[in-house]
Amino acid sequence: MENYNQTSTDFILLGLFPQSRIGLFVFTLIFLIFLMALIGNLSMILLIFLDIHLHTPMYFLLSQLSLIDLNYISTIVPKMVYDFLYGNKSISFTGCGIQSFFFLTLAVAEALLLTSMAYDRYVAICFPLHYPIRISKRVCVMMITGSWMISSINSCAHTVYALCIPYSMLTLACTDTWVYEGTVFLSTTVFLVLPFTGIACSYGRVLLAVYHMHSAEGRKKAYSTCSTHLTVVSFYYAPFAYTYLRPRSLRSPTEDKVLAVFYTILTPMLNPIIYSLRNKEVMGALTRVIQKIFSVKM
Repeated sequence: MENYNQTSTDFILLGLFPQSRIGLFVFTLIFLIFLMALIGNLSMILLIFLDIHLHTPMYFLLSQLSLIDLNYISTIVPKMVYDFLYGNKSISFTGCGIQSFFFLTLAVAEALLLTSMAYDRYVAICFPLHYPIRISKRVCVMMITGSWMISSINSCAHTVYALCIPYSMLTLACTDTWVYEGTVFLSTTVFLVLPFTGIACSYGRVLLAVYHMHSAEGRKKAYSTCSTHLTVVSFYYAPFAYTYLRPRSLRSPTEDKVLAVFYTILTPMLNPIIYSLRNKEVMGALTRVIQKIFSVKM
């Protein structure tokens, strides 16, 4: 971004799409991915709501993940589409702050929710008899509420601090930003590294428990569930960690753009695909709902 002048309260957005055929192709591709993400996540939410077989803590948490992804991609792409179609390349000071707040809130909420989902699988596989007590509906609501509250507080602190810096964006700031960069590194450690460590430890215990299972069918089902969740976790955490845990001197604007597209646009689209294609219960629920719809029409 660049500032208009010293007194302007708007910012010029450099954008992702050059004014060329390549830019139009990239824009079309991202817009199609956006539509797929909306349809996929909304379908997952409705499917879990409509099918009684999916009214379990695991799928309740999964519906919240889809809800976060639905909002997550919607904080970025609609503004991007509007700017490209109408030739607008600016964002107001207030708009920048609002977008940053919701983006950070949803990003941290998803990281914490993925940790809750890992804990759910850990209890279900390692302590199956304790599962109804440890992962009750009340516990699920508390984990989800806690994720939203913690992420909102963190996002509010970062947004307010950033908006107090001249020009609000670090690359445009007129003052030394090492303090803010330090807080970003600290938040990344707390909300990415520590949750990822917890997830890794949980699945280490889970895989060990699965290895000692006597039932081949149970082992296969557990491996399938865990591998699905680990795939989603890897797609989410890897780009964030690579972007925000590296020194600023090793980062480039082009590389940051590519990674940003991955974790803000591609990941929300991939999550429902991964959970549906690799989950027999979801595919079974989809079949039942479709059959029910057609039977009503008949």
